[in-house]
Amino acid sequence: MRIADPNAVPVYDRIRGSGPTLVFLHYWGGSARTWNEVARALAGRDLIIIDFRGWSRSSPLPGPYSLHQLARDTLAVIAAEGVTDYAIIGHSMGGKVAQLVASTRPSGLRGLVLVASGPAKPAAEITPEYQEGLAHAYDSDESAANARDSILTATVLPDLIKMQVLEDSRSAAEEARTEWPLNGIAKDITAETQKVNVPTLVLAGENDVVEPSEVLRNNLVPYLSGAEFAVIPRTGHLIPLEAPAETARAIATFVSTE
Repeated sequence: MRIADPNAVPVYDRIRGSGPTLVFLHYWGGSARTWNEVARALAGRDLIIIDFRGWSRSSPLPGPYSLHQLARDTLAVIAAEGVTDYAIIGHSMGGKVAQLVASTRPSGLRGLVLVASGPAKPAAEITPEYQEGLAHAYDSDESAANARDSILTATVLPDLIKMQVLEDSRSAAEEARTEWPLNGIAKDITAETQKVNVPTLVLAGENDVVEPSEVLRNNLVPYLSGAEFAVIPRTGHLIPLEAPAETARAIATFVSTE
């Protein structure tokens, strides 16, 4: 584990292995350990797994916590590790950050995997009223558990993973916790996403009610040149936790062929 300077990059894990390096970005309410089971299934590969600024081990870092700041942080981590051949895997909010990173066309980026990603164009359902309600989803242990069990998942998670999700949901600095629902989720980044020039795989959860497959087909895929699209059966929004083996296989296959 690398502990970042509080004035510089966020905390992240570097797991040494064969390349290309896979850089993992978590969802709103998640942390680096959201990817633990996926990382285990990718044993032997070179990995970087980031705790976003304001979340989990990076919760002490000061703002701003905007999508663009998280994208800058991601590039800073990659630069700090001297990585020159890599793919980015972003989940939900992390997928939207990944689009912004890729839009800068950084040297060494070979592909994106967007898992239940925030779309480039916000869905029509993202109204101010929806945003205000979402901003309170993690206000208490009770509300966070309800979001986990009633909205985020379509399968029953193991008890240890359920506790992990609850802890991560409640781990953020206040301004980081509200930045996504009040600002990031409603931000239209279609102009940036259309600049992405690397192969992209979009993964959707069959039963995801947060970012349904039709939203990703209509509000994300059209803004990516030649993106591949696949649906992970029986999963909700927390695909990396609900189907880690399938997620890892999709990533490994995509990276080996793109």
